[in-house]
Amino acid sequence: MRDIGPTFVRGADGTLGAVDWTFNGWGSDDWRAWGNDRRIGRIVAEAAGVPVLPSLLVNEGGGIHVDGEGTVLLTETVQLDPKRNPFTDRAGVEAELARTIGADTFVWLPCGLHRDYEALGTRGHVDMVATIPSPGRILLHAQHDPAHPDSALTAELRAVLAGTRDSAGREWEIIDLPAPGTLRDASGFVDWSYVNHLVTNGGVIACGYGEERSDARAREILADAYPGRTVVTVDARPILERGGGIHCITQQQPAGEGAGAGEGRGRSGGAAARAMDGG
Repeated sequence: MRDIGPTFVRGADGTLGAVDWTFNGWGSDDWRAWGNDRRIGRIVAEAAGVPVLPSLLVNEGGGIHVDGEGTVLLTETVQLDPKRNPFTDRAGVEAELARTIGADTFVWLPCGLHRDYEALGTRGHVDMVATIPSPGRILLHAQHDPAHPDSALTAELRAVLAGTRDSAGREWEIIDLPAPGTLRDASGFVDWSYVNHLVTNGGVIACGYGEERSDARAREILADAYPGRTVVTVDARPILERGGGIHCITQQQPAGEGAGAGEGRGRSGGAAARAMDGG
């Protein structure tokens, strides 16, 4: 639902809208079928009673993370994927994200996790590597075992993030969210990540991997990052085997009311609507 569904935005007057991205099966691979999936964004928006803001940008909710203040995290290999958006460039992506979700600060990461580039992957969704729990803070997937290819990758991402600022000009407080100890499964190097979690009313639903110590440590870090929320763990391995994590298969809807007829097209009260809480 994160990827095929809409991204909810809230205007300056508090009214909700829903961005209906163009979806093409994570990059238009021949074996994927997505005709019905492309209808979901509009169906969900209509069921929620909020106006639809259509977008020609091929994007998925898992491909962006925001802070609600204008900052968006995204990866070059998703947004600039020639199988997604062959007719635009970085400036074009930024202009469309400004129009649809009110972004004004764009933090580009070079790529996602190693396994995400295999046949069943998304080619670099940011929701597996980094998220913004609150303005000025980033939770970053950290693979500390040099035997895993994500070790060098996450070190590179940390260096990239250290050279950027958020929409308020703040340096990031980067908080490591260590990967579990397992390095491989039957298919190769795993992409098990605690970054892929859902924030909901009063709680955080975290991915678990059957590793008591690692799962508990992740809960501690998440509880500190989201004060006042209860963190619970759900075994994500069966979900990942079928193509996603906790964050991937869900999509939060903010509280609020839909705009009236003709409103909610991404701008309200003269200010761009803002996306909230990561895609």
